[in-house]
Amino acid sequence: MPQITFVSADGDRTTVEAGGGDSVMQTALANGVEGIVAECGGAMMCATCHCYVDEDWLSRTGAASDEERAMLDFAASEVKPASRLSCQIAITEELDGLTVHLPEAQI
Repeated sequence: MPQITFVSADGDRTTVEAGGGDSVMQTALANGVEGIVAECGGAMMCATCHCYVDEDWLSRTGAASDEERAMLDFAASEVKPASRLSCQIAITEELDGLTVHLPEAQI
């Protein structure tokens, strides 16, 4: 199973196993990772699953869609070039080892 490392705003790291076909957001929720609120449950109707994809992984997670970029305008924390909605990143074997950084606030 692919592993994902979540890095909190204060630098704490949590590495968890992800289920095939799950999103980064679903993986965070299933494993009790703090820092992902996911108010809309993955419907891309909020920005409470905002994350920053580690620079080394940007090319493998794909680009954000126009809709995702528009929703990021509502993020509570600074939007950066590496910003993504974690509900829009599907886990594949290619993403084994993915590192995402969590913002200071989601709401």
